[in-house]
Amino acid sequence: MTTFLQFHLLTVYGPSNPNRDDQGRPKQAMVGGAPRLRLSSQSVKRALRESAFFALDLAGHQGVRTKRLCGELTDRLVASGADVAAARGAAEKVAGIFGKLEAPDKKAPEKVVATTLAFISPDEWRLAEDLAARILAGEDLPKDKDLKSLVLRKADGAVDIAMFGRMLADDADFNREAAVQVGHAITTHRAQAEEDWYSAVDDLNKAEDTGAGHLGEHAFGSGVYYQYVCVNVDLLVKNLGGDAELAAKGLEALARALAIATPTGKQNSHAHHPRAAYIRAERGRQAPRDLTGAFFAPVTDQPWATRSVAALEEMAAMMDRAYGPAWDDEAVLDVVRGLGSLDEIAAFAAASAPTA
Repeated sequence: MTTFLQFHLLTVYGPSNPNRDDQGRPKQAMVGGAPRLRLSSQSVKRALRESAFFALDLAGHQGVRTKRLCGELTDRLVASGADVAAARGAAEKVAGIFGKLEAPDKKAPEKVVATTLAFISPDEWRLAEDLAARILAGEDLPKDKDLKSLVLRKADGAVDIAMFGRMLADDADFNREAAVQVGHAITTHRAQAEEDWYSAVDDLNKAEDTGAGHLGEHAFGSGVYYQYVCVNVDLLVKNLGGDAELAAKGLEALARALAIATPTGKQNSHAHHPRAAYIRAERGRQAPRDLTGAFFAPVTDQPWATRSVAALEEMAAMMDRAYGPAWDDEAVLDVVRGLGSLDEIAAFAAASAPTA
């Protein structure tokens, strides 16, 4: 049976706009007929990947998402002494393994990029460089699918690819199913974006014109957000080629990042650096379940954070009574009640990985 690790977090954001829509306003959602502010799962996953916990604790085990593999390979080959045209030809052949390339821009024919982003692991990047060098050296190499197998991997040490998956449109054999599911975070109460205007003064024009040198407007919001994350631990280990020790490091980094990392939209304007006020981590072999239903009826009473914790725990208890517990072990951090610590949550998450 599969082991699942689930996280339920409540985080308080002051006035901020961490995740913007196409008009620059905070993203929103209707839940239970009430307007809420929302953080998209994509923005949360990006924040996790960019966090210090991933960058430092998982150094050497993170993938790169890019359209620019061809240009990067070309530059590295040229830096090693290769002819520019020959280097570009070899790089294009290798980059084509990860997806189709765009037609060269007539104004900048040297800039060759892919039509879609490719999520490339460190192992695959090294193999791509090696293959490009072999092509440049004129080696007799296999074609098409056999050539792809020299670079693409179904499992390796890229923790973020193992967690969040990838899709290669041109070769589904090397897709990786995400081991970590991240829900959209929503406010537990009614919340809507507010509009604000701002001005800037021309420092060299104080005497002649006392008005503003620039006027603008932007939107922001605030609230208590519920975030749900579910980890298929067995799939994570499989995606990492069976490396349970690396999976444990990844789970620890994930737990720490979930508590602190945040999308950074308009951060310089609002200085939002929240930390989770409540974390409930659950581990077990039962089918997972989220607790969004706790907030379909918006929290209305103050203090919202405390009431949100109560609503979440009440929903968990009701679901467990009806279906049986969805976990075998749990760990809780509650800032208000003084329960638990992030170190305990991180250790609990790491212990979810199988031991030898």
